[in-house]
Amino acid sequence: MRFLHNDDLGKLLLRLCVGALILLHGISKLMDPTSLNGIAQQLSGMGLPSFVAYGVLIGEIVAPLMAIVGWQVRIGGLLMAVNMVVALILVHTSQLWTLNSQGGWTLELQGMFLFGALAIMFLGSGRMAARPD
Repeated sequence: MRFLHNDDLGKLLLRLCVGALILLHGISKLMDPTSLNGIAQQLSGMGLPSFVAYGVLIGEIVAPLMAIVGWQVRIGGLLMAVNMVVALILVHTSQLWTLNSQGGWTLELQGMFLFGALAIMFLGSGRMAARPD
């Protein structure tokens, strides 16, 4: 039963899953750059410079790739977590305490991304990485 206790494999699966799923959101934004305009408008409405919207590309492309490849994984996890906190503040604040029609938290996906990214940050890469930490 030793194969059932493999922390490095578990870390790899977490990195691949969270990284790939967040990366798809970043690719979508790259394919439709006008989607960044809405983010920029929301940031401007909060008194922040609109160019900060390009930070989403760091949080949804660069950071997930860092996690997937296994390079500076803890920093990548932190960047993904910050990206999710900003998304929650900009878009989902009104849904924080709501349930969906099946009785689950309305923000299940966003919550899994946020807490998965935090887990990556705290756990690190494991040995199955381009640059294990």
